[in-house]
Parts: sequence; C-alpha cells; structure tokens
Amino acid sequence: MQDNFLHILLLMMVAIFNVWLFRRINLPPILAYLSCGVLAGPALLGLYETPEEFHFIAELGVVFLLFSLGLEFSLPRMVAMRHLVFGVGLAQTMLTLGAFYFLSLALGLDKSVAFVIGCMAALSSTAIVIKQVTELGILHTSRSQMSVSILLFQDLAVVPMLIIIPLLSSDSTQSLSLAISMSLVKGIFVFVVLLSAGKWVLPKLFAEIARTRTDEMFVLTTILVILLAAGFTAWFGLSMALGAFLAGMMLGESQYKHQLEADIRPFRDILMGLFFITVGMRLNFESLLQQWYLALLGLVVLMIGKLLLIRLAAFIGGASGKDGWGAALKLCQMGEFSFVIAALATNEKILSSEQSSLLMSIGIVSMGITPWLIAHSKPIVQRFSRDSLPAPSLFEKAPSVEPEQAVILGFGRVGQSVSRLLKLEKIPYLVVDMDPARVQEARLAGEPVLFGDVRQRDILLGSGIQSAKLVMVTFDDHNKVMEVISMISRLAPKVPVVVRTRKDDHLEELYRAGASQVVPEILEGSLMLVSQVLHLCDVPMSRILKRVRTERKEHYGHMHGFFPGETTEVNYSQKDTQRFMHAIVLTEDAYVIDKQLEEIDFARMRVELKSVRRGEEEYTDPNSNLLLAVGDVLVIHGKPRRVERAEKLILEGL
Repeated sequence: MQDNFLHILLLMMVAIFNVWLFRRINLPPILAYLSCGVLAGPALLGLYETPEEFHFIAELGVVFLLFSLGLEFSLPRMVAMRHLVFGVGLAQTMLTLGAFYFLSLALGLDKSVAFVIGCMAALSSTAIVIKQVTELGILHTSRSQMSVSILLFQDLAVVPMLIIIPLLSSDSTQSLSLAISMSLVKGIFVFVVLLSAGKWVLPKLFAEIARTRTDEMFVLTTILVILLAAGFTAWFGLSMALGAFLAGMMLGESQYKHQLEADIRPFRDILMGLFFITVGMRLNFESLLQQWYLALLGLVVLMIGKLLLIRLAAFIGGASGKDGWGAALKLCQMGEFSFVIAALATNEKILSSEQSSLLMSIGIVSMGITPWLIAHSKPIVQRFSRDSLPAPSLFEKAPSVEPEQAVILGFGRVGQSVSRLLKLEKIPYLVVDMDPARVQEARLAGEPVLFGDVRQRDILLGSGIQSAKLVMVTFDDHNKVMEVISMISRLAPKVPVVVRTRKDDHLEELYRAGASQVVPEILEGSLMLVSQVLHLCDVPMSRILKRVRTERKEHYGHMHGFFPGETTEVNYSQKDTQRFMHAIVLTEDAYVIDKQLEEIDFARMRVELKSVRRGEEEYTDPNSNLLLAVGDVLVIHGKPRRVERAEKLILEGL
C-alpha cells in the first residue's frame, strides 16, 4: 500500500514537471504525458510493471473526450455530414485496411496477422486529433470536420474488428457473418435507445437538477449520464466511447450544453492525461532498440502510406485537395484502439509478443509526431495543394489595420460589449485575443479579430497600435496588464490607454505604469447607482454630471475603502492592495489623548484620516489644532496591515 502511494506521488511529480517543461518550450501537453509514461514505464523508472493496471481508468479519458465531442455535433449536423462519415470515412478505412493487408501478405505474413496489421493501420487517434484541433481553435474548419467524420467512422469500425479478430484464432468455430450481423443489430438498437433517452428523458432530468441550484448535483448527474451511456454500449459489446459520443450528441442541442462541457472539462483533461501516460508506458525500449531499423521503416511506410490513402479517399469523396491533405496530415498515425486490437490479437495467439511490441512502438512514435504535424499543417498543406485555405480559421489573412481605429485587447464579455457599441457608431476597431475557440467563433461571425498574445511586441505592432486612436485593455490579469501597458508606453507613448479592472486595488499602480484612464467596474457601477439615487432625490442633472466627472478625475477618491465585516471576503493574495475603513474609539488610556491632530504623523503611518467624530458632530476636514479627547472616534483609511499598525500606535504609542 505504501509503495503504491509512493509510486502515485512520483508519477504525479513526473507528470507535472513534464507538462511544465513542455509548455515552456511550446510543445503540446500530449507529448509531455507520453514522455511521462515512457519515463514511468517498465523500461526506465519501472514505477508500474503492468500499464494495464490503469487501462480502465485511462479509457474513461477517451469516454469523456468523446462526450465533449458529441456536444459539438447535433443529430441534424451529423445527418448533414453523412456523406463524409459513410463516404470518406468508409473509403479511408477500407483502402487503408486493404493496402496494409496485402502489403503484409507480400512480406510473407499469415493472413490473420495481415488482417490485424491492416486493422491497426486503418485506425487513427481520436484523442490526440480532437484535443489538438480543439486547443488550436480549428475544430470547425472543413479540414477538421473531415478528420472528425473519418474518426467517427473508425470508431464504428472498431466494433466489427474486435468481433472478427477472436474468430481468426484457430480454435474459433463461431460464424463470422452471424457475429457481424448481431453486431449491426446491437448497434441499431443502442442508437435508437440512446436517441430516445436523449430526446425525451435527459432534458427533463437536467431541467429538474438545474432547479436544485446545486453545482455538485449537476456535476454528478453529468458524470453519471456519461458513464451510463458508455456502460450501456459496452454491455452490448460496443465501444464505450461510442455511447458517450451519442449521449453528448443528444445533449448538444440543449440549453445546458456549455454548462455540461465546463463541468466535465477537469475530469476529461486529467483522465486524458492518464490515458496518454499509459500509452507511453507501453513503449518497449528493448524491442525498439533490437529492431530499430524495422520500426523506422514501419513508421515511414505507415505515415506516408496513410497520408496518400486518406488523400485518395478524400478524392473519391469529392473533397478538395486542401481538405484532403489537411485531413491526411491529422490522421496519418495509429490510434488508441490500435493498441486494444494488438492486445486482443496477442491474447488470441495471432500476434507474437515481439510483433505486438514492434507494432505498438511504431504506433506510439507516430502518435508523438502527430501534434507537430497538426500544428504545422497549414504550410505543409500549401506545399501539397494549390488551393487556397478557407478564410474562417486562425490561419486566415489578418484583418486589415486602419489608421485612427480603436484597438481592443481581449475579447471577453467587456471587449465584445465595447465592440458592439463601436460598430453601431461606425467606429473602426481591431481586436486581439488568444483564446483560439473564441477567435474562431468571432471570425466566423465576421469580427476583425487577431489571434495572439498581446505581451509579444510583434503582435502589438501588427495590431496597429502606433496609429491607433486608443487602446483598450479589457482582461483582468494585473501582472499581464502591467506588462502590456509598459510595452505600449514604449511603442506608442502618445496613444491613450484605457484599462478595465474589476476593483480599485491597483488603481495608482496602473496610472503610474502609463494608463490614461482606469475604469474599475465595481466603482463605476456604484457611481452609476449613486447618479440614479441623486436624480431620484431631485438633485439637478448638471450637478450630478459634475460630481461624476469630479470623482473620475480624482480617481474615485470618495469611493475608496469600506468597513469590513464578518461576511467580507478578504483576498489574501491581494491583501496588500485592498483598502479598509476603520473607526478607532479613543479610551481614557489612549496614547493620543490630549494631543493635537498635527502631533500625529498619519503620513508616517501611511494611512489617511477621513474624519473625526465627537458626539453628534463629524469633522470631515478637522483643524490640525484640534485637541483629541476621550470618546472621540478617528476614522482612518488604508491597507489592512497599515490600519492595524496605526491603531496600535494611536492607542498604545508603540
């Protein structure tokens, strides 16, 4: 027990370090998890001699991933894509299986072995491809849609493959045609049941759960629905991932789609990481070193062969060259189900352990290369195809930069609200955001959005800040905002910079960094509320507008600080920037009794005296000669630590 716990801790440490390292050098986390599995596997650290220990839990990562994918594909959309799924997908699977089957026969391998190799080569990695295209924000491009369609057919094709392979063993007497027919009947039955549940049961279930307004119930229900759908299909001998996909597809049209996706994301990402770790653990270094030349040759044949065959399948399906090559680059690796097929064939004595290790090594290396191929698919596709790439993607031509336009950094809620009003006033603007999914959606809607990290000098210059009318920073990450403001001040010192923040914690710091105007949401909301109150109290509008302008000009001087209470949320990460109001009652033994206000150095204490209250009278601007007496109340304002220190000095003189 203790050893297992220690191994888990070591595995987590290796995983965290690898993900951090790979992100620092701009490599995808998938490669980090694969390398973590290689390090923790039997060949190196040997934390786990049998990666199969984690097989079921790791498979749940693929299940959750397919549920997320199903949320993106409604049933009408799937019907509209049927020519891709059952056209290009069928052509790719049959062409690849047949080509590698006959190639294996030509090399002198047995028919059963050749069929297993053909099945393994025909499948691609749903987990890697979907995760990569989602992170890059290119899920909705035509090339990615074709890739997803092919992957969906491959997931369907896994079922008959898993049925046929045991029948190839010498001691099997079951009818092949009967087994395939039964599989087809089961598939239709499962599809109808899940379709019915998704249409009539799940919406009512989630509506009832939503009324409880309990986050835990919603999350637990979501996980239960995913596992029930996956278990239902597995019970009928079908893929667990297929059931999860169908459940997600049924809920893709519901109003709870985005909440469901947000709820399962942490579970999905963690389990997917574990899945890729188990894949990395399967790499047999000894077999790879002994047969490195065969592994290298097999890798080249696999990836180039699949590249050409997928392009041929796309051509048969009537797809354009750019889409065909783009899909081929994404799918030219082996898939996670290829390992399942290899393990099954080994158990059935169809493959030897040496053959299985060699094939799995080729598959793992091909999966490791895939993230790089997907990330660099655009320039590679341009070499293979003369067709131009479609416009609505992250790779499209950048929006034109116009002089005197507004530049909006960040396209969240605030950035989008500002852009809509600018559009109504016909004021040109350009947006920079680094959320790939958001950029993709906005570009599809025709918004002038650039993808990029605004902390990079070239991105800021490319957005045209030097000729901009103003720059507005809308995201609420203080360190990042400070970095951006400083860079803008160097690159375009005369351009006004408007900064949006939620609170007033860093107001002065932002102004010192170069911000022209800082707009704290909470204070502005309070200011608008005060304006309405004053208006309803019959204060003239001219005086209200003057008061609002004065507050903004003086950086909301009368609105800073508040009296904390038991329900006050104190953010300890920002406790040195928050400002509190505090009332100090002077008792008989207080140090400042019988002293004049001018004798108390509030500046040295680094707090501000807001007022002095004596009985029923309040002095908001007390005379410096005022002699303090027992019962006086000093109202001071400052940061929490300084307020505490000032109170101690006022009362005790220490």
